[in-house]
Amino acid sequence: MVTKLGEYFKLKSVNKADIARKAKLTSPRLTELSNNPTAKLRADELYLIALAMDVSPCELLEFVCGDLKVKPQS
Repeated sequence: MVTKLGEYFKLKSVNKADIARKAKLTSPRLTELSNNPTAKLRADELYLIALAMDVSPCELLEFVCGDLKVKPQS
C-alpha cells in the first residue's frame, strides 16, 4: 500500500535514494514512510524531505495531511 508521501513521490517522479541521501535518512526509512500507512512521519523528516526535493515544506505537509479534519466540539 502506498502512503500519501509515496503518492507525492510518484507525482513528482523523484528518485527516493537521492532524496534519502540528501535528507540524511536511510533508504529503508524512506521506503517505510512511502509504503507503510502505520509509519509515523516526524515533522523534522517531512521538513528535510521537502528541502531535499526543493519544494515548500508547507506544500508537502498539505499534500500529506490535507485530508485531516478537526472534530466539531459537542
